[in-house]
Amino acid sequence: MTFAQRGLTRRQFGAGLASLVTVAAATARSEAALPTIDTHAHVFHRGLKLAPGRRYAPDYDAPLALYLEQLDRSGMSNGVLVQPSFLGTDNSYLVDCLKQANGRLRAIAVVDPAVSAEELRALDRAGVVGIRLNLVGQPLPDLAAGEWKALLGQVKAMGWQVEIQRNAADLAVLAPQLLDHGLTIVLDHYTLPDPKLGVADPGFQSVLKLGATKNVWVKISAPYRNGAAGEEFAKQAYPLLRNAYGLDRLLWGSDWPHTQFEATQTYAKNREFLDALIVDNSERAQVLASPRQLFRF
Repeated sequence: MTFAQRGLTRRQFGAGLASLVTVAAATARSEAALPTIDTHAHVFHRGLKLAPGRRYAPDYDAPLALYLEQLDRSGMSNGVLVQPSFLGTDNSYLVDCLKQANGRLRAIAVVDPAVSAEELRALDRAGVVGIRLNLVGQPLPDLAAGEWKALLGQVKAMGWQVEIQRNAADLAVLAPQLLDHGLTIVLDHYTLPDPKLGVADPGFQSVLKLGATKNVWVKISAPYRNGAAGEEFAKQAYPLLRNAYGLDRLLWGSDWPHTQFEATQTYAKNREFLDALIVDNSERAQVLASPRQLFRF
């Protein structure tokens, strides 16, 4: 069919083609400008007061400057600091790091259920966007208790998230309780199914169903915390999580400085594993950018 038969002049066709090229170029620039966000890292130094009853305490420093260096080396635009369990509910160093980073970072705090609304608002102003429940080795909280109901109500009112680290079988029970409070939930480290069962763990299969709520996110982080065959498990789990949650509800995290796994892990190694896990560049870019709204970047 000729230009004339299509009702187009050569000039109109050329203009249309130029417009398409312009749109394609703009799209490419937009994709190139997408943020790349590391949603899980810890900072600390040995001079900080440690929490009583801690399960672990590092014998080295992981200061803010060193973390920012990891981000720069790996081409990451932003990061999220997660309060480590061994520092308990003293978030002062976390807040200091947020101030020094001048908006490049956000944070997830650990708080006492009886924390005051004023303290939560101060954390919010500093760049904290949620609370963490690190329940590994801990009894499950009674979310029906008065102080928990009050805390969760304040978390919801501020638009914060609740990040949970716990095995998949318990997450399958705990997450629906939090969803009943109308909360946004983030599940750590592929949801930590039984390493012996991997993706066949009934708890993991139940967690997959939570994707339908559209109010749960999963961190594809720290495969090494899922047993000796953690990377192989991650490769099996990723397509299942992608299908259940969608790319916009999967979050990558470095888990730097890989506490208790320092001897075998590095930031670069974990960033490279993401490339092996998600080989499609545009798909990987979407996962790295998806935390932008959730973490208020």
